[in-house]
Amino acid sequence: MTIDPYLAEFIGTFFLLLLGAGVVANVNLKNTIAEGQTPWVLITSAWGFAVFVGVFISGQFSGAHLNPAVTIGLAVADKFSWALVPGYLLAQVLGAMMGSWICYITYIDHYRATQDEAAIRSTFCTGPAIRNLKNNFFSEFIGTFVLVFGVLFIAVPNIEIEGVMVENFGLGALEAFPVALLVWVIGMGLGGTTGYAINPARDFGPRLVYQLLPRKNKDADWPYAWIPILGPIAGGAFAGLIYTFFI
Repeated sequence: MTIDPYLAEFIGTFFLLLLGAGVVANVNLKNTIAEGQTPWVLITSAWGFAVFVGVFISGQFSGAHLNPAVTIGLAVADKFSWALVPGYLLAQVLGAMMGSWICYITYIDHYRATQDEAAIRSTFCTGPAIRNLKNNFFSEFIGTFVLVFGVLFIAVPNIEIEGVMVENFGLGALEAFPVALLVWVIGMGLGGTTGYAINPARDFGPRLVYQLLPRKNKDADWPYAWIPILGPIAGGAFAGLIYTFFI
């Protein structure tokens, strides 16, 4: 079986957001089974497992980047073709949007029962615990640096994409578990400041879906939205540079 790599990125990111956003909805929305459970342990664990599922499904077809910061970091480190970057980024954003939308449909009754708009927004996108844009940017930068730097040691040359005469590195089924552990420990250790987006597609796509919802009092907080976009991109690119020059 062969799946187009762009479609594989869409599918992998779809599962990442469906399951990741789903756990936040499960603990933050009203009248769910998990309402009132220990949210941070549950959330960080589920996001790690969601990464595992997304990587396991799409790895053999696209290298399972599932994250623009990973794609850009690998390209900066000369382990992925720049020609493929725009298509990967678009597929990741669209997959994230679809995953968050299906999560919304799944929990639709609980969204209707929830009046706290901040809780609803948290099921789509991230926000800072303390709003300090300079420090928020650094938190996303350093979290994503750790992610991409770790991925660069885990990724292998496992995909050949027709028309691109380079060796493209990515993640396969065997790499799914260590990357899941990496995301898990980033959340546990560094995620308390901004909710650790560490993935522009994961934040921007669902934030856009939230903006389109038919809710009267919605506030997508677009003035903050550039932090989980540019912070991870900068962190991923810097990880690629450090890897290239020192490793």
